Amino acid sequence: MDDEEFFRWYGDWDSLDPRGLAEVMAGFDRPWWIVGGWAIEAFTGVPREHEDVDLSILTCDVPAFRAHLGADWTPWNIHDGTLRPLNDQFPDVQHPESQIWVRRSAHEPWVLDLPLTPDRGGLWTSKRDPTHVAPVDQVTWVATDGIRYLCPEIVLTYKASPLQRRPKDERDRDLVWPLLAPDRQEWLRATLDRVYPDHPWLDLY
Repeated sequence: MDDEEFFRWYGDWDSLDPRGLAEVMAGFDRPWWIVGGWAIEAFTGVPREHEDVDLSILTCDVPAFRAHLGADWTPWNIHDGTLRPLNDQFPDVQHPESQIWVRRSAHEPWVLDLPLTPDRGGLWTSKRDPTHVAPVDQVTWVATDGIRYLCPEIVLTYKASPLQRRPKDERDRDLVWPLLAPDRQEWLRATLDRVYPDHPWLDLY
């Protein structure tokens, strides 16, 4: 659906930026990190437009996240278009790879989109390559602002999804690629070749 139809059904958004997100997450004692466009901007230092800020946590840490939000926020779980409260009546997410949207109340806009990261025994697991399992600190990095971000080459594996061919993802690729260390370039090339063997990006590297 287009933006107008989306907002009609799901409500308005007034997304936090990374600094605002860090304030909300202050005191949360489980791993959390930013993915998507803000992770690209943090790595490249090149400003870009953002529709929202995408926070991620391990799926196993959802109960701790609910407890952290307390009564100040109302989290909802969305999967395949079904939006359901994440509360005492429905304490479990609908799917380990679903999303959590957060707002203060039904009278106020959404401020946070949280795509969950599935885990295996507390380890980060890629949604694109299930064989890629690692501790969170091996797939993320901490910027000078003290905020943790997903490593840029991993962000690009998500942006390379053939289900979404967007100009902004190609711009992000072009900014990130020359800044990656050779071993990370090779990792990205090998991962795309394995996960998306006919991907057009492979012709560029």
